Amino acid sequence: MTEIISYTPDEVAKILKISRFTVYEMIKRGDLRAYHIGRKVRIEAPDLEIYINNSKTSLPSLPAQPAPTDPFPISTDHDLILCGQDIILDILTRHLKKVMPNVRFLRNYIGSIDGLLALYRGTANAVTTHLWDSDTNTYNTPYVRRLLPGHQTLIVNLAYRIEGFYVAKGNPKNILTWQDLTKQDVRFVNRERGSGARVLLDEKLHSLNIDHKALQGYECEEMSHLAIASYVARGEADVGLGTEKAAMQVANIDFIPLQKERYDLVIHKEDADLPLFKALFAILQSNNFQAEVAGMGGYDLSHTGRIMAEA
Repeated sequence: MTEIISYTPDEVAKILKISRFTVYEMIKRGDLRAYHIGRKVRIEAPDLEIYINNSKTSLPSLPAQPAPTDPFPISTDHDLILCGQDIILDILTRHLKKVMPNVRFLRNYIGSIDGLLALYRGTANAVTTHLWDSDTNTYNTPYVRRLLPGHQTLIVNLAYRIEGFYVAKGNPKNILTWQDLTKQDVRFVNRERGSGARVLLDEKLHSLNIDHKALQGYECEEMSHLAIASYVARGEADVGLGTEKAAMQVANIDFIPLQKERYDLVIHKEDADLPLFKALFAILQSNNFQAEVAGMGGYDLSHTGRIMAEA
């Protein structure tokens, strides 16, 4: 039996000079035949050749177009699938749409750990994270190395933010430290598992040898910093954990600063030279983007756009 050459989606992407996400879309639409071996997807060489030949015959001839003058040529074969919740990402994608209008920008509003797992599984190509590691007293890099084994990544700073407690105006229950969360008359509202704030809380409780069962409301979860702040403002809890920026957007609460956190963007290193990500890096480092973010308050942009680590 003659052995037929088969390719992975990554190999097909390199042959066609498109993204692996586009290859998966082609397979899903039925444009490109593929098969599974367990969880692995394979495309046979004859099927790839059929797809290429069909593409040649189905496309009408087009008049020659002038070379693009934009410093970042429009790329129609990549989507930006971005995980994260901060408003910085809304500003970033708006700036990107101006220079790359033919690219689809898709947001997934999930927490840091779920975002890193999405990058590992190939269902996202840019994710945000703010995960504190108590063993090293550092942010993000230890988690990226653990959750993306064998993947070469770049960790790029978006901003520094302040994490702290949301409390009722005037802080009537005098909540100032992590130990104060265990007071019998204090009701806590938590973030969902996998979020950066939840990891910070659990790491602090672990390092301080505090049993999470001592927190009244530990199992009560909300899905965003704003939701936590609103929960406290409505009097349904005495304290919650989140960013200073969200506290600035909700009335009738005070903010107790606790820790400066590093809020980073993580991408595959192999994607860094693609036009889409070159445009993204240029925007992060631009005066216009940084001025817009700085104008909102609540962010330290001293390292924005800088590669903090390769993992």
